[in-house]
Amino acid sequence: MLTIRKTNAYIGFLLVVIAITISPIIKVPIKGNWILYQTDDRLFFISFVLVALTGFCLYLRRVAAFRIFTYVLFIWSVLMAAAVFFKSNNYFGSKFFDKVLAKTIHYQWGWIVLLVGVLLLVTSVKKMQLTVPT
Repeated sequence: MLTIRKTNAYIGFLLVVIAITISPIIKVPIKGNWILYQTDDRLFFISFVLVALTGFCLYLRRVAAFRIFTYVLFIWSVLMAAAVFFKSNNYFGSKFFDKVLAKTIHYQWGWIVLLVGVLLLVTSVKKMQLTVPT
């Protein structure tokens, strides 16, 4: 039987929503801190839909679907970090300009908040044995 640790799930869900919507993801030298929407709008919308589906499964208490969506969200977060890294390292197509750009763009604390939130969501579902008192 699957059970949900509700405090971990709610705190993780809140951290993921904060990380996706308002926390800075990368720092661009001239323009300042960028959130996920300013980095790539497709990544933002796909991430927001995954978070919304995960929250909907949590609200409806569909534990198996919630567990699946938490793993999908974890894999998506890793792929999203890799996509932002490769996008900043291969932006112009020229080795010189790409190296200069990669040295000036820095990751911000939003990735840590996202990682902690997703890990809390993944660890919020556990298996328990159903015991019947005799």
